[in-house]
Amino acid sequence: MTLGGGGFSETGGKLTPLDHVLLGLAGRRLDAGARGRGERPAVCFVPTASGDAAGYCEKFERAYGGVAETSVLTLFNQSPWGYRDPAMLLEQDLVFVGGGSPANLLALWRLHGLPEVLTEAGRRGTVLAGISAGMNCWFEGSSTDSYGPLAALPDGLGLLRGSACPHYDGEPGRPEQFRSAIGSGELPEGHAVDDHVALVWRDGELVEAVSETDGGRAFRVAADGAGGAVEAPLPVRRLG
Repeated sequence: MTLGGGGFSETGGKLTPLDHVLLGLAGRRLDAGARGRGERPAVCFVPTASGDAAGYCEKFERAYGGVAETSVLTLFNQSPWGYRDPAMLLEQDLVFVGGGSPANLLALWRLHGLPEVLTEAGRRGTVLAGISAGMNCWFEGSSTDSYGPLAALPDGLGLLRGSACPHYDGEPGRPEQFRSAIGSGELPEGHAVDDHVALVWRDGELVEAVSETDGGRAFRVAADGAGGAVEAPLPVRRLG
């Protein structure tokens, strides 16, 4: 599940409807007999893109600590969590990747072997999710401000086909930059979502778009063959 924005990250550590969708997906995996500790799903937060910001990790613990068996994978040896072997991700029902810089995230993940671990976790049925940079990382490319100004990042894990753009309504210039990159061929066609909107996937195929606010939008964006790009709106289900 890929979030363009929203969730606990923007509530100071309170669960939102998007978080409850994620917990529902993790719970169904647990009910099916997959690995989990006790009756609560095992949920791991991966804050690499933020430099393992302690405040971000604490928000996660406040949000999910009462409903899941939580853990945090810090590659910067952040106290009090410390460095953990990335193989721990294979023991989770849900892996949630936080926001920040996708370029930095990808570089560090490769040094620590996370692409292979996450690919195997997904193969075993672990729910893979993320917000902002944590959305971008699963695709083949994305729109990012990793380098300061908005730019195309033609890199990603490639577990989802195409490119991604979070914060489509939340940051000035995002739609224009994403359409330009796709129209020029710098990025492949892809998906864009507003803040508080998420895309739910199964086996690499889009299942639905969901929003925790009124008016949330999602788009399929493709090259128009004349150097530009066109947006195709997707149906969005409003969460209760």
